[in-house]
Amino acid sequence: MKIACVGGGPAGLYCSILMKRQDPGHDITVHERDPAGSTYGWGVTYWGSLLDKLAAGDPESARAVRESSVRWSEGVAHVGDRTTRHHGDEGFGIGRGRLLGILAERARSLGVRVEFEDEITDGAALPDADLVVACDGVRSTVRERHAAHFGTEVALGHNTYIWLGTTKVFDAFTFAFVETPHGWIWCYAYGYGEDRSTCVVECSPRTWTGLGLDRADEAAGLALLERLFAEVLDGHRLIGRATAGGSAQWRNFRTLTNRTWSHGNVVLLGDAAHTTHYSIGAGTTLALEDAIALADALGRRSGDGPAELAPAFAAYERTRKSELLPVQSAARHSALWYENLPRYITLPPAQMFALLGQRHSPLLPYVPPQLYYRIDRAAGRVESLRRLKRWLGPKVARTLHGTRG
Repeated sequence: MKIACVGGGPAGLYCSILMKRQDPGHDITVHERDPAGSTYGWGVTYWGSLLDKLAAGDPESARAVRESSVRWSEGVAHVGDRTTRHHGDEGFGIGRGRLLGILAERARSLGVRVEFEDEITDGAALPDADLVVACDGVRSTVRERHAAHFGTEVALGHNTYIWLGTTKVFDAFTFAFVETPHGWIWCYAYGYGEDRSTCVVECSPRTWTGLGLDRADEAAGLALLERLFAEVLDGHRLIGRATAGGSAQWRNFRTLTNRTWSHGNVVLLGDAAHTTHYSIGAGTTLALEDAIALADALGRRSGDGPAELAPAFAAYERTRKSELLPVQSAARHSALWYENLPRYITLPPAQMFALLGQRHSPLLPYVPPQLYYRIDRAAGRVESLRRLKRWLGPKVARTLHGTRG
């Protein structure tokens, strides 16, 4: 089968690896619009369960990803001059550029053609292939050709954010909340290499405009953020772009959904199909899991003809939409928690940090924070209360959603 992956991100590259391993006779090309070695973003996060899935799909690339990742098992929250540290599950960080390099090298070694600076522009003909995998991101040009068919919808988040790097190497997943005369501003920071960390800064629109960040150029904006986060950065600088050219941009997160994920011989993958709020750190994991599910569905088809693609696409979409439901719910509640930060920020440090970890709960927005904290602490010790908490969460949330004007 002739396969074209439009987009050379993690989803497209890993899909090409899995399909080539499944059948070396597949003729596969990955079309990437950017030059080799060029990537946006800094480091990405994932958890150990993803490594297990990658090892099952392709042990060689999984081993390289693990060896190139940094690990942490603690979370630190700084709220003004208060600090709380918490020991949790082991997390991993890897540079996005390094991850793409590993996957591209592995794909080539299997016989996949990876073509850089090969953009499929608006109006241009799609590659001549039996199967076209649209993995060209949230603003997918392939998807937009048939946006009405896919039923594409985009919802913009309330808060503004900017994706930065820093020379400060964090040894734990770090949250820092700083109060300003215009409201709170905060960052999420985590290491991903020997000399670099990712630092995502977020705030409400009121804080963003009040601080003048909406009008500042990149240099002035970074200088202001370095002053605000001077303590957590330990004097290190912030960096606006991972690659030359352009500048870091403040954005509102785009939550994208599609009613259906396929059209003819075209199927959506990764951010072209769906997005989840960055605050749960799952974007890259979900894209790679999409690739695994699509390759599995295609591997189960009965033949190589066009008629066999439709049921494979349907099985892939059904599986992934079901698996995404709890993740998308968690992402929505996580974003909502940050949008309502004043509700939680003045709590005692231990309580605030505990609720930060519980921000995915559908119950939390509707229960007084102190009461939720007491229920959560008690539920950790008493099984009956733990069952009550699980039972109350979705039922109370549905009831309260139904009574809102």
